[in-house]
Order: sequence, then C-alpha cells, then structure tokens
Amino acid sequence: MSEIIFEVREDEVDGGYIASAVGGGIHTEADSLEDLRRNVREAVECFFDDPEHAPKIIRLHFVRDEVLAR
Repeated sequence: MSEIIFEVREDEVDGGYIASAVGGGIHTEADSLEDLRRNVREAVECFFDDPEHAPKIIRLHFVRDEVLAR
C-alpha cells in the first residue's frame, strides 16, 4: 500500500479533532492538529505490524460541515 487517506472532522461536542481511515479500521482523536498528526502516525504504525506493508504516504482530508438556516 503506497498511501492511506484519513477523513478529519472537528468534534463539535467535545472540541478537538477525529480522524478515521477511509476504507480501513483506523481511528484516532486529539485536542490539537499537532497532536492529531502524531496520533495518526502512531495509529498507522500500530495497525501495520510490518513496516514493509505500511503506507508510504498518509493523507489527511479535512471535512467541514456548515448548516445554513433560513
């Protein structure tokens, strides 16, 4: 696997950020973006036991929802 993509959302209830791998079972959260980046790297390392099978690129895709009321 050469790349893995995480969808990142702001946690509207508790604050901070939540990241989930698209098509995979990797999830993590953090209070700041700096901590989230570190947690995502660590979660990927733990998920892929063999570094040879780990993705070379980790992409963070930030998703933001807006609600417009009439």
